[in-house]
Order: sequence, then structure tokens, then C-alpha cells
Amino acid sequence: MSDIIQLLPDSVANQIAAGEVIQRPASVIKELVENAVDAGARNIHVTVTDAGRTNIQVIDDGKGMSETDARLAFERHSTSKIRKADDLFALRTMGFRGEALASIAAVAQVELKSRQATDEIGTLIQISGSRYEKQEPCSCAVGSIFSVSNIFYNVPARRKFLKSNSTELNNILTAFERIALVNPQITFTLHSNGTEVFNLRAANLRQRILDVFGKRFNQELLPVNVETTMCKVSGFVGKPESARKKGVHQFFFVNGRYMKHPYFNKAVMAAYDRLVPQGEQVPYFLYFDVDPKDIDVNIHPTKTEIKFENEQAIWQILSASVKESIGMFNDVPTIDFDTEDKPDIPVYNPEMSTAAAPKISLNPGYNPFKSSSSTGAVPMGAGFSVPKSKPQVDEKWEQLYEGLKDQDDVQGMEQTMVFPDDSGLDNTPDSIIAEKSPAHYQYKGKYIMTAVKSGLMIIDQHRAHVRVLFEQYLRQLADRTFHSQKVLFPEVVQFPMSEKVIFEKILPEMESMGFELEDLGGGSYAVNSVPGGLEGLNPLKLVQDMVSSAVEKGVSAIDEINQTLALSLARQAAIPQGQILSNEEMEGLVNDLFACQNVNYTPDGKSVLCILRQQEIEHLLG
Repeated sequence: MSDIIQLLPDSVANQIAAGEVIQRPASVIKELVENAVDAGARNIHVTVTDAGRTNIQVIDDGKGMSETDARLAFERHSTSKIRKADDLFALRTMGFRGEALASIAAVAQVELKSRQATDEIGTLIQISGSRYEKQEPCSCAVGSIFSVSNIFYNVPARRKFLKSNSTELNNILTAFERIALVNPQITFTLHSNGTEVFNLRAANLRQRILDVFGKRFNQELLPVNVETTMCKVSGFVGKPESARKKGVHQFFFVNGRYMKHPYFNKAVMAAYDRLVPQGEQVPYFLYFDVDPKDIDVNIHPTKTEIKFENEQAIWQILSASVKESIGMFNDVPTIDFDTEDKPDIPVYNPEMSTAAAPKISLNPGYNPFKSSSSTGAVPMGAGFSVPKSKPQVDEKWEQLYEGLKDQDDVQGMEQTMVFPDDSGLDNTPDSIIAEKSPAHYQYKGKYIMTAVKSGLMIIDQHRAHVRVLFEQYLRQLADRTFHSQKVLFPEVVQFPMSEKVIFEKILPEMESMGFELEDLGGGSYAVNSVPGGLEGLNPLKLVQDMVSSAVEKGVSAIDEINQTLALSLARQAAIPQGQILSNEEMEGLVNDLFACQNVNYTPDGKSVLCILRQQEIEHLLG
């Protein structure tokens, strides 16, 4: 039998490595800019054309490379940072495996110009698909100029999986922001299709955060600074009032490297316990300085997930340092006991009190089963109203009620028992059609409980309203029937550049929904109008959450944009958990839910209802 094991050609091996290192144009920029930082550059300029598909250029004024180094830099596992195995555990710089340039050259056309300060002339190298095409002397400034063209030109299967230009540009800006935030001492610029996107001058960390994400952060940041024998933690956390559900900027860096760490995120949020609403997050920009031998950066191909040797201890240090910052800067509300110039409040004296105890009055003649001629609609807020329906009951329920009246307090029953008709349930399976029986009961302001043939149906009122409003907004988007309503006092919303790209793409759809946003420059927009029927909602937060949802989904097609906007709007406008509903409101919501195309799930896949079957109830009761 012949041998079947063989070594891969370098070109194939490089493409395999490229699959791990170079996933999209943003990966190229990350590797090249980090190399420029490691080279000691004080000024780094990035230019992209067509979101990096056509061309990426990175210019730095670092120390540059000699003729030999420039050639060797494109070989696999070539590095200036490792000489022996022990060096792996003392690295404080970025890339060190020596695969970045080889991987880029394997899937693109690359040109490098580089010169050291001690050399009179530089070196020009051109490579296409790992094949050297030219190497010759050239005239250039000290530092390096990388030009990467036609990424994935020789791997069409990979190129076709690139997203839209707006999505890829958003990924580029996100990668660029992470590097800029950890290197405030370096001047960065970024141009896209000839337009300046970033111009970040060298500054301190706080100023760099404001330059990247906007001046509004200036009043929201609290400094964090603690140093122990195990690690040093510094940076900024947001004040409790800066908490949001979506689009919160949260950054961890360790030894100058961006990382994701859900465990440490919990440590930060633990410090805000009972200071921010449940489900909301605060922004933070936190930097760890740890001995390199105590961390492992190679547990994930993109090196964004990092393993710490003493995670529990660092968790405690982190949480304590954030708590200290919140307390030190007096950001926790306090009670003011200064009574000067305050009105006197009389001391309560029960012997002198003349207040009478409240009395409860009942109507013994009240009967909810008698037909009512009332019509109309019961408003539920956010442009949504519930039609009143006429209870349909038969004589046995009147007899039951009359019998109960003699034995029990009827007042509670009047508030919770409703007997709806079957409108809106014609297309519903028989197993979940409620008979003419006590049908609606609200549990803890969150769930609507309804008797059905097969048992007890439990409906999440917020999710049900989200489903109803989502389909309503989609219809209005399709028909362009939204109406605009001016806000009394326009507020200004500011987007970082990574969000501004997506915002500009969805802006036409938002305007068709009734939003009017005036461009003030620098990523700032005045919210002058919102869709009608959204009274009571914060226009600023509404716009921010809609854009954050679009950024998370990476919208591309117009239908996806419409669905994203409709879902975001529905979430904001839906009745919240905990809101007490009248019987008519519950009945109308249930009827509207069962008129929807999908009654079981919200647009993002969460269950709207469940059924506790009769057999399960009997089993529970023994």
C-alpha cells in the first residue's frame, strides 16, 4: 500500500492559516495597525475603499524594516518577538505567531514600502497569493506603508460571504475603535472612500473616549484606579443614570489587548446592584495590567477570550474597585437632613387625630352577567387601543354567580372575572379556545391567565403586545401610513462612527416611519419628530435603541431593516411587565393576539404563551 501522508504546499498552508486569522477586511486592519503600534509608531493613518474590498492602506511612522526583514516578514512563523519558548510567557505586544502578513498575502495582493531611519532608501515588495512578484529599492519615508488590494480575489467562495459594505465598514470601525482606545498616546486617522471618519489626536484616556464616542460621556464617567500585588485595574465606569438596555459601550483590555469576559462583566454589574434597573447595563472602559505569565491569550483563534490564572480573586478586586468609585464620587443618592428653611411637618399624635377610618361600600345588586350596551375603545397607551366586547354568557353562569353572591365577597370577582366572546379565535385550534367561562385573570401584573378547553392558558402580556404591535408596524411600514408628530423640546442624540454608518443606512426607513432627525454634524442629530401614538416614550432612548438593534443584527436588505425597526419600536411601545390591566384591556389584547399571524412566539423567538393542561393540573393536585 502506497504512502498517503504528505506535506501541504506553502500556498495551501498559508490559505488555511488565513482562514483562522483573516476573516474579513476588519481582520486585515487589526493586524496591520497592531503591527504599526508594535513598531513604535506615533502616527497611524488608515484608508479604506469600498469597506476594504477594493483597497486597504495603513501608513505608520514606526521604525520600519530592513530589506531582509521586509522579505522575511511574509514567511510563516516569522517574528521579532520570540527567540526561545520562555518568551511566549512574557509577551506584552500584540501579534507574535508570525502568521498575519503571510495570511494576508495568501488571500490578497499586497504591496509594502518600508525604510529604517538608518537607511537612505527603502524596500518595495509586491506579493499576490503568496507569490513574490517584485522586490526592489524605493524612495519612501521612515516607517511602513502597506497596501492590500482585492481581498479574497483568489478565494471567491470566501469573498462572496462578505457582508454589505455598510456592515463590513462597521466591523472595520469597531476594530479600529478598540485599538484607538488602548493607545491614546498615538494619533490615528481613518478615511473611507475619501471621507474622513476619524481624526484622533494623541491625548489622555478620558479625552480619547470622548473623541471616539462623543462629548456626552464627559458627565457620565467615574474614574477607577486600584493597584494590588495581583493586578492593576484602571479606567472608567458609567454613572448609574447612564444605564441602558441596548447599545452600551463596554470594553475590557488586558495588557493592551481587547478581550471579552462575561465573568468580569458580572463583577462590574454586581457593584451596581439595586442602583440600575434590572436588565440594563452601564458603560465601562476598564484596563487590566497583569503579569503575562498569569494569563493565556491563545484559548481562542481571535485572541478575544483570555484565561486568567486567578479569576476569582480578580473578580473580587474588580467589583470592589467599581463599588469604591461609585461611593467615592458620591454618586449614590443620599438623604439630606438639613431642615433649615424647610416647612415644618407636624408630629403625629394618635390621641389628637380626627381622621376617620375608611369605609368600604359594596353594591349587592351588581351582576356582571347582565348585558351592557357600552361600546368604544379602552386606550392602552403607545397608540394601541382595545375594543370593548359584549360578554356572552348563558343562564348557568348567572345562577352560579347568584349563588356565590350569598357566600363570598364579590368585589374581587368583579375586578378579575371576564367572559369574552370567541371573536378573533376562529382560526385557533379547538384545544386553546376558551369556552363561555371565567376566562381572564392577571397574575402579578405580568401574565394573563385564561381557561381553555384543554386546561389553563398563560400569556405573557408584554410579549403578546410586542407581537401585536410588531405586525401592526410592519403593515404601516408597507403601506407608509405612519404619521409624524413634533416633539415639544427636541433632544440631541449622538452616535459613535461605528453606529453612524448603520444609522445612515436605516435613516430613510426611519423617516418614512415618522422620525425627523436633523444632522448637526459630528455624529449628532436633533430628534425633531417621532411617529404619532408614542406618547410617553423617551424619543432619545427610542432612537438609540433602534439604531443599536440595527447594529446588532447587521441589517442589509430593506425587509430586514423594516423588521428590525418594527421590532425595536414594538418593544419600546408595548405595555410593560407589571402594568395592571382592566378586564376589557385583557380581553382586547387576547383577541388581538389571536388575530396575529403567529400567536406562539415574539418576532425574536421568545414564547408568548403556554398551556397548563388539565391532566397536569389534576396530577399536581393528586
